[in-house]
Amino acid sequence: MRRSKRKSIRNESYQIPTAIESHDAYYSLEENKEYIKSKFHNTEDIKFRNITVQDVKCLLAYLDPLVDEEKLQRTIMKPLFETNQLNIEDTVTSKEYRRSKNLNEAITGLTKGFVVLLINGQVHFYLLEAFSGNSRAISEPINEQVVRGSHEGFVENIMQNLQMLRRRIENPNLVIRFFKVGKTTDTKIAVIYLQNLVNPDLIAEVEKRVTAIQTDSIQTPGYVEEFIEDSPFSPFPQMLSTERPDRMTAHIIEGRIGLLMEGSPSTLIMPVTFFAFYQSPEDYNSRWYIGSILRLIRVASFIFALGLPSLYIATVSFHPEVLPAELILNIKSSLENVPFPPLLEALIMQIVLELLREAAIRLPGPIAQTIGIVGGLVIGTAIVEANLVSNMMIIVVALTAISSFAVPSYEMSMSIRLLGFPLMLLSATFGFIGLVFGLSIILIHLCGLETFGTPYFSPLAPFRFNELKDSIIRLPRWLLGRRPTDVRAQHGTQEWISRRWKQNEDE
Repeated sequence: MRRSKRKSIRNESYQIPTAIESHDAYYSLEENKEYIKSKFHNTEDIKFRNITVQDVKCLLAYLDPLVDEEKLQRTIMKPLFETNQLNIEDTVTSKEYRRSKNLNEAITGLTKGFVVLLINGQVHFYLLEAFSGNSRAISEPINEQVVRGSHEGFVENIMQNLQMLRRRIENPNLVIRFFKVGKTTDTKIAVIYLQNLVNPDLIAEVEKRVTAIQTDSIQTPGYVEEFIEDSPFSPFPQMLSTERPDRMTAHIIEGRIGLLMEGSPSTLIMPVTFFAFYQSPEDYNSRWYIGSILRLIRVASFIFALGLPSLYIATVSFHPEVLPAELILNIKSSLENVPFPPLLEALIMQIVLELLREAAIRLPGPIAQTIGIVGGLVIGTAIVEANLVSNMMIIVVALTAISSFAVPSYEMSMSIRLLGFPLMLLSATFGFIGLVFGLSIILIHLCGLETFGTPYFSPLAPFRFNELKDSIIRLPRWLLGRRPTDVRAQHGTQEWISRRWKQNEDE
């Protein structure tokens, strides 16, 4: 029997293998068993069962944590014991089965939850699906709660997530491509798009970047994001992360591509623009003017969270003349006993705020609420009474924190808070000139940033007046007949008219 040569670890390439190394199975069940045990280094969670089917000895091998025992008995064991002939294809009722003679395929199948059925005297064996599909129930995402609308959220099971998308897009043009990434983890990734809508160049570019990933491990979609994004050193997120099926569905119908990963409820949407991070599914579940007001509030929160502390520092340190006399007196009285300059005040409060936020995230829910409320009140009151920080700085930092929390995207919220620190340094050094210079640098960066060939700051740069109706504001749904041009979809106009009844009445 031909046996493959053992490959030296030092000579192994880190490229993803295009095919599994071939090693033919043995005719002897014992030799096959020993080979499988050696490949798994005699791990104790691998199970072997000797059975006899029509006077023929067989061997079942599987990894106990990955296999559903009830499914194993119902779809494999029971049909085998009840059959009158050893015909595996017509006997077992597994959802998926495959015939092979490459033992290394059996090793790979075992790690994915398959059961390997080896037959004595035969070089071929069968891979039978009996994977344990235990996963948590569908619930509302904690980070993306919506008052009015769907309360379903993605879970860690990729097939269950794809089922939710299929239910929402009942269209044969919905295409799902599977990829395996990570040499050690062999993580399954699904790329989803509408074949008749998405730009073919975008499909090719996304698939090229995904298949070019070379790494040992992929644990979360954040790993994939870092490998395929255009500008890894930009402070702004270039792919939208969401746990909501309705949000992903809306973007796919606009001509974008979604990416799901096994073991994570977080998904990625690409390409997106800056304003997509300030949009919420709730905007479309409310009246159009309510959705527009909410979007304007979120965009204003971006300006407040980014520049309010810097504006206060520059005003107090260099330009108090821009304030009314009454307000200057109030600020001066609050700063009289504070030994630190405004910059140091702001840094102290921002650091304290970040510490409280991190503590609230890491602690259990009831304790986190206590830390957030009591800690904020106690520390805020004590730090003012100790004359370490002024009252006005407490108000400014509190407004900044509230503004950053109004952003629907966690990644964008973190980016804004981090960008506030260099702006505070510039304002404390050069006043309004430093603040304007810092904001200009950020604006130039936003205008020049691209993601998968799409301008990041569209529709403001390049300016497209017609697309403002569904970016900063939201007009009525029946006026949004054209898809965004930034995704370069195959069909720019949606094929429906929702107020045809009104047109018929006018006629």
